[in-house]
Amino acid sequence: MMRQSQEWFLERSREMVNLRGVLALLSWDQETLMPPRGSSLRAQQSAMLAGLYHEKLTEPQWADVLEELEDVNSDPWISASVREMRRQHQRAVRIPESLVRELAETTSLGYHVWVDARRRSDFGLFVEPLEKIVRLKREEARCLEFSGSPYNALLDEYEPDMTTTELDALFSVLRPKLTDLVARIGDSVVEPDSSVLQGDFPRPEQEAFGRRILTAMGFDWEAGRLDVSAHPFCSGFSPMDVRITTRYAEESFASSLFGIVHEGGHALYEQGLGVDHFGLPAGDSISLGIHESQSRLWENQVARGRPFWDYWYPYLKETFPGRFDTVSLDDFMPAINQVTASLIRVEADEVTYGLHVILRYELEKSLLEGSLAVRDLDQVWKERMRDYLGVVPEQSSEGVLQDTHWSQGLIGYFPTYLLGNLYAAQMFQQAQRDLPDLEQLFGSGELRPLREWLREKVHVHGKIFSASELIHRVSGEPLDSSYFLTYLETKFGDLYAL
Repeated sequence: MMRQSQEWFLERSREMVNLRGVLALLSWDQETLMPPRGSSLRAQQSAMLAGLYHEKLTEPQWADVLEELEDVNSDPWISASVREMRRQHQRAVRIPESLVRELAETTSLGYHVWVDARRRSDFGLFVEPLEKIVRLKREEARCLEFSGSPYNALLDEYEPDMTTTELDALFSVLRPKLTDLVARIGDSVVEPDSSVLQGDFPRPEQEAFGRRILTAMGFDWEAGRLDVSAHPFCSGFSPMDVRITTRYAEESFASSLFGIVHEGGHALYEQGLGVDHFGLPAGDSISLGIHESQSRLWENQVARGRPFWDYWYPYLKETFPGRFDTVSLDDFMPAINQVTASLIRVEADEVTYGLHVILRYELEKSLLEGSLAVRDLDQVWKERMRDYLGVVPEQSSEGVLQDTHWSQGLIGYFPTYLLGNLYAAQMFQQAQRDLPDLEQLFGSGELRPLREWLREKVHVHGKIFSASELIHRVSGEPLDSSYFLTYLETKFGDLYAL
């Protein structure tokens, strides 16, 4: 009987993973290749498959099989998979299939309204779809019956076991320290010249340089690809098929390059999860905070560091002949690390980025809790930007409409970006202890030793450990924001002579 239950469990689990992969593929296609007039049919397709996924996840037999297999299997991957599937099943059975289908269709259509609203910079076009999305997400949170804020129910989907109480405690420490550091940098007499990063950077050369760095990072081109989308992202359908996107601006190479490295960090995690465990619920990534740690570590601790550019700067000059002939590396480094209050989150520097995330967290939590109306979101966004960063967007496309997340119903997602920074700083500190010649390796173009360290410490474990267990195993300590704050104070204290 036990053997039959395990076989049923494994077969159904693989079906679920494959079906989820098809849904992800439809989403990837929607954001990269699908023509605009395909949006209506795609919404129907997404709703149908989401409903089918939910139907399979809520089959009555799951309860009996999971109870039989729980705590009796010596294989840690099966045991962790049973634990994870129980979590997914218990969430799913509380949500009516009709709500699942309605959410899938509403967000698919909402995404295309957002694209049009963003293009026109007209938040009014998006108000009605977003009101419906928020209403449906409130209903989802109500069905899940979490204690405390309804936001906890949605946060748990992306960062399991994290709560608003913990986030509020973390962010209440981070926000004043970040605003203080931004203010001290603003008062510094040091003024990096970011104009050295502007010029004529043809897209083909940008792509070629980005691909070269991805290859050095260890990205497997036989199991991945690079494309273009309105908003950079990474989709991992399996360790054998991982796709990333970026966007190009021919007047500046930095946005695309750091976007490629960032999404490349996500991709290395997906490719490192392990083919042997693909199809098992435990064969997936742990949390979005851990996932984001991989992208932020590669983008910031590595690709914005001096050792990295000691090797790559000559190749950048070679890629764009004449563009950097009069720009020394001593001038280039402050430019790519300049701290300035800006409007766009994905292009924000390391210091101000966290404030962008905290703002979004506070607003979406207020939307879900009902203390903020969607129609007031644009104005409140501008007020918070003035308070936190001292800048105010003149256009909604540079403010409340800049991110795709809410159009796709991803409420509860944003805090994982800042958690990723915290995990990344703590992990990188440990990597430097374990690999004392890490900076010399970067300076000689050797990036794969870091990838192998991350693969051993993070990637291959899938969901065997929780995020809190993993960071403790990697660093010997629980998550501690002081690593991130010390990293910022040291790096930007030196750069700005604070």
